[in-house]
Amino acid sequence: MASKAALRLQERAAAPHPAFDWRRIAYLVHLSRALDEIEETRLVPEKKVLYQFSARGHDVAQVMLASRLDGQRDAVAGYYRSRPTMLTLGLDPVDAAAAPMARSGGYSDGRDVGVTSNLPNLDGPCALPMCGGVGTQYTPIAGWAQAITYYRDVLKDERYQGSIGVVLGGDGSVASNGFWAALAIATTAKLPMLFYIEDNGYGISVTADKQTPGANIAANLASFENLFIRDGDGTDPATAAALIEETLHHVRAGKGPALLRLTVPRLCGHSFQDTQAYKSAEVIAAERARDPLPKLKAHLVPEIFDEAAWDAVAESARADAEAAVQTAMARPQPDPSEITRFVFAESSEVQRQGGLLPHGHSFPAVTETATPEPTRINMVTAIRRTLDHELATNPKVVVFGEDVGAKGGVHAVTMGLMAKYGDRRVADTSLSEEGIIGRAVGMALAGLMPVPEIQFRKYADPAEEQLNDCGTMRWRTRNRFAAPMVVRIPGGFFKCGDPWHSQMAEVKWAHAIGWQLAIPSNAEDAVGLLRTALRANNPTIFFEHRAMLDDPWARRPYPGDDYAIPFGKARHLRHGNAITIVTWGAMAARCDEAAADFDADVIDLRTLSPWDKHAVIASVKRTNRCLIVHEDTLTAGFGAEIAATLMSEAFLDLDAPVERIAMPDVPSPHNLALMEAVVPSVEKIASRIDALLRF
Repeated sequence: MASKAALRLQERAAAPHPAFDWRRIAYLVHLSRALDEIEETRLVPEKKVLYQFSARGHDVAQVMLASRLDGQRDAVAGYYRSRPTMLTLGLDPVDAAAAPMARSGGYSDGRDVGVTSNLPNLDGPCALPMCGGVGTQYTPIAGWAQAITYYRDVLKDERYQGSIGVVLGGDGSVASNGFWAALAIATTAKLPMLFYIEDNGYGISVTADKQTPGANIAANLASFENLFIRDGDGTDPATAAALIEETLHHVRAGKGPALLRLTVPRLCGHSFQDTQAYKSAEVIAAERARDPLPKLKAHLVPEIFDEAAWDAVAESARADAEAAVQTAMARPQPDPSEITRFVFAESSEVQRQGGLLPHGHSFPAVTETATPEPTRINMVTAIRRTLDHELATNPKVVVFGEDVGAKGGVHAVTMGLMAKYGDRRVADTSLSEEGIIGRAVGMALAGLMPVPEIQFRKYADPAEEQLNDCGTMRWRTRNRFAAPMVVRIPGGFFKCGDPWHSQMAEVKWAHAIGWQLAIPSNAEDAVGLLRTALRANNPTIFFEHRAMLDDPWARRPYPGDDYAIPFGKARHLRHGNAITIVTWGAMAARCDEAAADFDADVIDLRTLSPWDKHAVIASVKRTNRCLIVHEDTLTAGFGAEIAATLMSEAFLDLDAPVERIAMPDVPSPHNLALMEAVVPSVEKIASRIDALLRF
């Protein structure tokens, strides 16, 4: 039997790689282990930590990789088992300990799960806000990597030379939409992006062969074009160091993306509550035998440390972890009075990272006073001219989506813009809404103003996870991060309908936390609202109704390059005293026509988040009657929100029930007669006005 000394000599046959700071790596691994141990043995049983994910087994390779992320504009997107990476990038151990206890301060202030950390940094490597969904981290880092190439090649910013985006994910996440969307983005655009797959063989209890054939994503992608792949044992420090350096060099050299798969053991349950009853005793023993920490010691002692020095590092890390936990425990509970802050931007406090403002960007002055040109234009032309002007005056505006480039958009809104500004600023993308919105998130976090297009309203459904994560980002990081963008979405009926291209369902975005929502009914409002959105510090859904893009009623003179409309400020289409009609989008034109023979106050809300409740309430207090008209389905449509508000704020002023006209609870039908039967018509609106006036 070989002696311990002989085994140790064999394990460190390869000398420690000189590019790595092994003393710091040893300390950080011990620090991570100590925090995990304190949580697992004390804080979770004491119910001071309610949601715990250990990184034991993943920690050594993670720390090694993160220690080599020193590019000025490097960024990492991690997941719930990425605390070793965060500590290596500079996360305060007190914040790392406080967040799982939901204490105040830190990267969440008790708002998010303690393992979903973030680390803003405008002058060095940063960590993008983590999300709770598996696979959601991939496309934002693809967007960050694309932003690197944009700053480097288009804006000629030398700080981005050699910088990269790195995403961490487990073997389970390689089955997610986000992984494949990001893979398509990174390889087709040859982005400086590293996919680091920590393969522990299990997605909670599901074995890796259920996630990918053969249980090895690196082997499966061997023939993938433009992807540099390396695969090895993440528990062996020498192997991991060589593979990390090789893949990082490839990506930093501008040769395109790389995927590094390192196998590691999960020396714990998926979370603390996971008993691992699905694993046999033999499997658990085999995993413990692969613990990378003893292998790290064998690799470094006595080459870098002697035994006493190694033990001193371990003891120092344990003491620091204990001190961090005690300091974290002394922090107060978060202040409940602050919980509604930072759903949207606040002028008194700019986020630390994301969007244009943290980089000192300033905009020319705008005005609510239109300077109309002599001729009327349709909404298509109005939106195109506004995008054109903002592209010309703001080099950080980038427009992209399916068919927006060479074709000019399926509705011709972006026609000619790629030819004018080039395919780095107006670009076609792969057919992946997850990829379109996810990359927009990363680009926004990098300080650009992305303008992604979702081709039709129904097509936004695959991107809903990214849209929701984007909207909640400012709130869940307590204003550390935000991702302002303008998502253009056409929808609604047009000549005919169908269940896939003609939906509105705008109430979903009015309900979505953190999103502004604009639905212009005419060309002038489209200009003013889009300009405001493109210069805003919040993410915005800009809904372009298909029926109004070239509708004669919606045509207006171009109001000027400085014209902007504040969100939450409605427009009166007609002034009257007998009844208030509240509407938006394509129904504005129909309500305007239907009200022609009545003494009606017709209000076009223009934006639903925020919506001008003051204008509506003031009108109803004067007219004492209200009819709400919208194209979305009746049940739980936004009209119900308006009606409920009026019941609360103007009940005693009403002389008749608040009425709603909307589509019945069915998708938009394709047959023209069927569509006209369900969409509120001028005749139906006029009839209901008459009935309310007679009530």
